[in-house]
Amino acid sequence: MARPIWSGSLSFGLLNVPVSLMSGERRMDLSLRMLDARDKKPIRYERVNADTGEEVPWKDIVKAFEYDKGSYVVIEKEDIAAAAPETHESIDVEAFVDAASIGLRFFEKPYILVPGKKAEKGYVLLRETLKQTGKVGIARVVIRTREYICAVMPEGDALIMILLRYPQELVSPEEYKLPQGDTASYRVTPKELEMATQLIDSMTSEWTPDDYQDEFRERLSDIIKKRMKQAGATTKFEEPAQHEDSTTNVVDFMSLLQKSLETNKRTPAKGTPVKTASKPTKAAKKATTKKAAKKSTTKKTSAKKAVRKSA
Repeated sequence: MARPIWSGSLSFGLLNVPVSLMSGERRMDLSLRMLDARDKKPIRYERVNADTGEEVPWKDIVKAFEYDKGSYVVIEKEDIAAAAPETHESIDVEAFVDAASIGLRFFEKPYILVPGKKAEKGYVLLRETLKQTGKVGIARVVIRTREYICAVMPEGDALIMILLRYPQELVSPEEYKLPQGDTASYRVTPKELEMATQLIDSMTSEWTPDDYQDEFRERLSDIIKKRMKQAGATTKFEEPAQHEDSTTNVVDFMSLLQKSLETNKRTPAKGTPVKTASKPTKAAKKATTKKAAKKSTTKKTSAKKAVRKSA
């Protein structure tokens, strides 16, 4: 069974629904390695200094931004950490918009939200409300070290979270020379429009994605299987055991919904300062425990030295 990318909560208003973020895509690319044609050994990439040609160990590698051709400014780890968003396991819905208002170019990568144990009621409540209203939740989420905007929408029995591209990541069609004006400007006749419409009508059918397969991958897979039999090679992979999520969520939804409506509470958009008490991370807890243990050991050592001196 697939592992969740993270487990947290989906929040809107005062309601929090425990969920697990699961991948909504399956990479089907065939990974090909480059070999030396002379002895069929894998080609290894090395990190070499462009000036000396010597290999550079990882410990001596730093990141830099090329602000001009051949001119770089070094970016320290502290700089990247300072710019990174605060990690929190929550999908915070900031607003609800009409599903049709989001341009297709904004959609990037799908995920499936799976409810935690005893969180089904809140999950179904949001899913069915979105279906009835035709709305989509616009939210922010931090995955690893980057913050994304995303759309939370219903699809069948599932709530789907799709990462959205930021506006600055999109190229405007206006940057290209495109045909403008009416059809008469390009000598498109009414008869041609009528015939094109008839052709489209004759080819119209229901959208059935299973009818479309990656034929190149299938053909190449068949070739690889034949080659494997010829060489007598076999492969084996075992999936690691999956731990169940023990999250529980028993809440009074009517009360939370009423409070949300009264306070009109919504997650503020970026730029609005909000002071929140952040929960200590696992790393911070471990560091605190180690520090306390070290302090305790130091006290014991000092006490022993004092006893020896007095003796």
